[in-house]
Amino acid sequence: MNLFGNVIRSSAQDPAPEQTTVAERMEEAYKAAELGDYPTALAIWGPLAHAGVARAQNNIGACFAEGLGVEMDKPLAAKWLALSASASDPVGQRNLASLYFKGEGVEQDDVRAAELYRGAAQAGDGPSQDMLSWILLESDVIESDHAEALRWALAAAKQGIASSMTRVGMIYHNALGVERDPRAAVEWWQRGALAGDADGQAMLGAAYHLGSGVPTDRLTAFVWLLRARAGRSNLAARFFATVEAALSEEEIAEAEYRAAQPLPQSSP
Repeated sequence: MNLFGNVIRSSAQDPAPEQTTVAERMEEAYKAAELGDYPTALAIWGPLAHAGVARAQNNIGACFAEGLGVEMDKPLAAKWLALSASASDPVGQRNLASLYFKGEGVEQDDVRAAELYRGAAQAGDGPSQDMLSWILLESDVIESDHAEALRWALAAAKQGIASSMTRVGMIYHNALGVERDPRAAVEWWQRGALAGDADGQAMLGAAYHLGSGVPTDRLTAFVWLLRARAGRSNLAARFFATVEAALSEEEIAEAEYRAAQPLPQSSP
């Protein structure tokens, strides 16, 4: 997950000199951070953060949260991220939401986390849209809202977030506010699987094993389950041994070979 967001650029055609300077300094800091030179990045972000640049405040907070170039300090991270979030910076809102969600540096608070994720999601932040959709389905504190969960998962999926692709599939599979649609579920699991989501790979493997939404194909099922297990998906374990037992040694070897190849651009 990108803790720092994108480079700040002025949208004005003829920006004031100080705006140009901020953008150029931010870009210089990002380049240093990309090279792992966080002390240099922090030396640039620090004065900008103190001057009220919200994204710089986020970046300082993210460094304290993760121990990047400084000693990890979650409470101090929360203070910097709160400044960024109060200025409606979506990345600051997302990173502060993560602290509230985990109870790191602040008291754990799902409600506050959801509020922050919602603000960032409404601003178009894909990871926040993904997390908000998860909270609206899974939280024990926030009231479930299947329609909203689907809306935000679709928004995040449109931005290429694989876990949301898988979640859309689960919504159709479990008929959460929609009619159950095995074919739609498989289509979304395939998108998530091809984008590298291990849970999507596990569910796609299960679909091929059970013949749900696709014709039964245990060899293809095992290919996806192997990928899912390699990606540490807990969902793969439920089906793995059963599918493996149904295959010959030659088929298992073929599946292992296929699973070791780069992800295909379409289903195998």
